[in-house]
Amino acid sequence: MQLKTLLFLGLASLAAISGTSLADESHGRDEAQESPALNIQLGPRPYYLINDMQDGSLKSRLQRCEKRKAKKTRFSIGHRGAAMQFPEHTRESYMAAARMGAGIVECDVTFTSDRELVCRHSQCDLHATTNILAIPELAAKCSVPFQPAVIDPVTGETLTPARARCCTSDITVEEFKRLQGKMDAVNPNATNVADYMNATPSWRTDRYSATGTVMTHAESIALFKQLGVQMTPELKSPAVDMPYQGTYTQQDYAQQFIDEYKAAGVPAKDVWAQSFNLADVLYWLDKEPAFGKQAVYLDDRVYEDPAFTPTLADMEALAAQGVNIIAPPMWALVTLDARNNIVPSDYARYARAADLDIITWTLERSGLLKYGGGWYYQTTTDVIDNEGDTYTMLDVLARDVGVIGVFSDWPATVTYYANCMGLE
Repeated sequence: MQLKTLLFLGLASLAAISGTSLADESHGRDEAQESPALNIQLGPRPYYLINDMQDGSLKSRLQRCEKRKAKKTRFSIGHRGAAMQFPEHTRESYMAAARMGAGIVECDVTFTSDRELVCRHSQCDLHATTNILAIPELAAKCSVPFQPAVIDPVTGETLTPARARCCTSDITVEEFKRLQGKMDAVNPNATNVADYMNATPSWRTDRYSATGTVMTHAESIALFKQLGVQMTPELKSPAVDMPYQGTYTQQDYAQQFIDEYKAAGVPAKDVWAQSFNLADVLYWLDKEPAFGKQAVYLDDRVYEDPAFTPTLADMEALAAQGVNIIAPPMWALVTLDARNNIVPSDYARYARAADLDIITWTLERSGLLKYGGGWYYQTTTDVIDNEGDTYTMLDVLARDVGVIGVFSDWPATVTYYANCMGLE
């Protein structure tokens, strides 16, 4: 945000969202005692978005809910926590998501060199999401140590971008716990580590990155239990060859992932396991059917496979294998009709016809919508031109597509809508 609190997100309200819990933690209080009385705070952003909407029935209905008391809802899913303004997959980000009413919170799961499970979006994103490069003895262990950009001394043009590649599998879990989360970004034009790490996009902020507490998977489970939220862990694709170290197979990884919930006494109904790898979902359906029942197949075929065209037969084939929930990016679920109205896509219609439930991702991850919304709005760019269109899109996804949950980088936005529309 270089609008540094992004104009519509005031410091006082964000402190209300996250500060109480963090302050309590610093005074050594037991969060398990605090969580039953967790006071849901939405801050000013939902109201800002509503005020920016074009006049109409949806805006009027949302305005009528302005005085309604906010409550937790499973329709609102914290994507990596509250990653728009908090370092993703950190304790602080998770707590902010719960404070904003997310009824389900995500820990993306990968593993360290000693095969311990930790929360990171990618096995090899530590150079972008943590301060590992600022810790020399750990930076030295990175698969690709920092390499500065090569700059043309005459034109100032970047001839070779700066790069680094630091993976959780480069370090032990003990070393991982020494890291601090930061906002996800790198500067490809940097000639030193400090500048490489200091690259937060202008529509985000570093205001809440002072204490990015990284977490193991087991620690996230304990925290989510204390916060009273359900859990949607994603088994991330390994960046290393499997079997890792010759013996650790993909099946071992998928089983260890589930075993940590069983060890913590978490009932399967509170876990929405995810994977882009259909084989993982099928493994859970076979070996851990209680967890497999609501496992989520994250469908990347819509952008990874140029030849992919959704069909009813394809969706029915997934259902026949036992898949119950499918989760594509939100743009895959919508299109524009002849009058430029946002309507369900063929993908959405076929998925529903095959009796598949749908979850989608990711709202509030696109920067300012006046520029068309970027990747997440690519099938509706022509009609996206203001911040209020966030709710226009969300309404179509909820009412017309019929999704059962929406991942958001700022869960308060979805929580407000779900509360207003009576979605649990």
